[in-house]
Amino acid sequence: MITVAEAMDFLEGSVVLTAGRDVRLAEGNGHFLARTVHALHDHPLFDMTAVDGYAFAFSPQITSWTVVAEIAAGEVFKGTLHLGECVRIFTGAMLPAGADTVVMQEFVKRTGDRITHTDDRLRYGGNVRLKGEQLKVGDLLLQAGSRLGPAEIGLLASAGVPEVCVHARPTVSVLRTGGEFAEGTFPAPGRIFSSNDALLIAALNAEGINLNGRSFTPNDIREELLRDLSIAMESSDLVISTGGVSVGDHDLVRSCLEELGAEVVFHGVEQKPGKPMLFARKGHTRIFALPGNPRAVLVGWHLYVRPFIKAMQGAQQPWMRNERLPLSHDVSWKGVRTDFRAGEVRNGEVQLLADEGSHMLAGMVNAEVLVELPLGSNALRKGEAVRVHYLPRP
Repeated sequence: MITVAEAMDFLEGSVVLTAGRDVRLAEGNGHFLARTVHALHDHPLFDMTAVDGYAFAFSPQITSWTVVAEIAAGEVFKGTLHLGECVRIFTGAMLPAGADTVVMQEFVKRTGDRITHTDDRLRYGGNVRLKGEQLKVGDLLLQAGSRLGPAEIGLLASAGVPEVCVHARPTVSVLRTGGEFAEGTFPAPGRIFSSNDALLIAALNAEGINLNGRSFTPNDIREELLRDLSIAMESSDLVISTGGVSVGDHDLVRSCLEELGAEVVFHGVEQKPGKPMLFARKGHTRIFALPGNPRAVLVGWHLYVRPFIKAMQGAQQPWMRNERLPLSHDVSWKGVRTDFRAGEVRNGEVQLLADEGSHMLAGMVNAEVLVELPLGSNALRKGEAVRVHYLPRP
């Protein structure tokens, strides 16, 4: 059995990046850049006005100006302004040659084609966005591994980047083992409702990943498990199974994986919930075999599977964001494994939510963080620091 830190190290060393592909900028939303992007153009492209107003050459000696033209955004003044001349100009329009300053229209008094203004704070260059003041050709825009969201796409678009190279999303199969699950609305005696497959499919969809084909639901029968594992492994970059990974008579996942030629990298992590977790690989395919208890599945997803999927796409920071915070109350727990508990952060302190068994999910609904209670201990006092891992929020 290995520690949580050792498990993360093994996973980091087992990542296989998905291929890069060029896509139009709008299609890159939610993807991770496969190549660093530099500016193709200056931004702004030219000197422009930041406000609606009047543009002229600033001079302390001149107190009134003659309006010689009007310029809307997208239009260009063909001539050159002389001292004492100005143009009516609108936000985003190119500053005409000979102009260097814009006065806001709110401060202007206009009579016919003559203006004066009352902006005593106006100085040379006022209300002007200069060419290249944000970006110059060749400037770094985004590093490889950056996730593209609205801000990133907007930045690239403003710099005239039409397409980007992103990592393809991995193909993923979900395999829920066990013969105890209900078919239909009402379970037969001894049967239960299935949640792990629904949980994982929803989690994958939140990452922009759809299932690779169908969800596999074999019973704890070797032939069924071998068949479905074989199909999933041959057609996927990543397989996530739940159940059948402990040491009982019906826990067949490890032996089936080995029979199919997979290398087991580790099996068993000193943590709660999720102790029986297994990670294996065969060729380019990676396999997470998670326990069957739903809370263990969700904790395993957040701690290991989701970061691994992000790492496969070249993410710069795939692991959960974490920091150390003081406890708001005394805490004690059973056992000496690393214990991951649901918690919330209030006023810079972390408070644990009600403890629940590994088959329970209700407490995770309101959780903001996973609180890591450390290996080798079973009690902490109020004010002592613990590591908290921030859960992703919609």
